[in-house]
Amino acid sequence: MAPENADIAAGSAARPPRSGLLQDDDLSPVEHGEPAKLLIVEDDFLLSMDIETALVSAGYDVIGNVKTAQDAVKSVAGERPHLAIMDIRLDGKHDGIDAALVMFRAYGVRCVFATGHADPQTRARAEPAAPLGWITKPFTINALLSVVERALKEIDREVE
Repeated sequence: MAPENADIAAGSAARPPRSGLLQDDDLSPVEHGEPAKLLIVEDDFLLSMDIETALVSAGYDVIGNVKTAQDAVKSVAGERPHLAIMDIRLDGKHDGIDAALVMFRAYGVRCVFATGHADPQTRARAEPAAPLGWITKPFTINALLSVVERALKEIDREVE
């Protein structure tokens, strides 16, 4: 199945290529003075607005704020963010882990899970998506920003 038509329930099991995640010879956007592009996947409207406001205030480029797994995959196909902030329980029949798996396998986009569901079974199910962090609800905006910063630094290290 072509990545452009990736279905949320399917996805290649192959590990994505590292190149293509970042621009300009795989250097981080920060090294070029460009803000990192982030996608928010959260079905709680007020929380998603708080997260977006905080990320924009911190200098990040929020390329989308969606509430379903399907919309998350569509956003990634079009915009290719550097990182997604992902809730697990979402509107619709698929959850955030389903979306994270397709986003990682088809597009190489990693995520940070921001969720109230971080039990060992859930974490094990999410492991194939290679998440770069977990933050459990309720969380502070400062804690979220710290997790996002660490995740982006990890992406930079992987590209080097």
